[in-house]
Amino acid sequence: MSDDLAIELRDDHVAVVEFSRPPYNYFDTTLIRSLADAYTTLDEDPDCRAIVLCSTGKHFCAGADFAGPGIGDPRELYAEAARLFEVGTPTVATVHGAAIGGGLGLALSADFRVATRETRFIANFARLGIHHGFGLTVTLPAVIGAQKSLDMLTTGRAVDGAEAETIGLCDRLTTASTLRDEAVALAAQLAANAPLAVRSIRATLRGDLAQKIRAATDHEAAQQAELMQSADFAEGVRAVGERRAPKFTAS
Repeated sequence: MSDDLAIELRDDHVAVVEFSRPPYNYFDTTLIRSLADAYTTLDEDPDCRAIVLCSTGKHFCAGADFAGPGIGDPRELYAEAARLFEVGTPTVATVHGAAIGGGLGLALSADFRVATRETRFIANFARLGIHHGFGLTVTLPAVIGAQKSLDMLTTGRAVDGAEAETIGLCDRLTTASTLRDEAVALAAQLAANAPLAVRSIRATLRGDLAQKIRAATDHEAAQQAELMQSADFAEGVRAVGERRAPKFTAS
């Protein structure tokens, strides 16, 4: 288990799983594996009936730090990420600040998202010169539709909390001061229902989601590995680090 992870199983059968790498909460394979391990352990605990995923710091999660150590082999990362979709316990993500790139993918691994008007959901892959990942090929269109997904993925624009609620990207909109309480309350509402029924309903609606995620991330990883060799990717990462508009050359 990662030192960046804390788990609290409450008396109301809600487990709060909090990761902490502030201020941006960049992830790597180790962190995602730790999250998947925590989910698996909680999934086997009859006292856990719902999971709240949250983080400390300024932002929920900014994905991978491409200007730093990056993520290594994306196939290894996504093999761990796919495990998040295999558990039977319903999950609620508490999204504060920004969910960027792979951080958006992590938020969409949850069944529900609670956000604020100030929250920003950003699929910035095209601005970096890279293909999207973390199963967004499957999860984003399932939540907001193909056309809005195309908009977010190809423009890289930020979607604020109000728009996210309108298009279904978040399920509850609240204030920063009540964000976690609202997420826990939603999870407690799930946990108060018959757990076998909740799991059965969820499994029916999700269908073969986990298998689709594995197939999608195989393709996403291959595309990312190819585009990481491009001059445009190097320029995109430089531009982010230098806080300027990128100058892409299609090479």
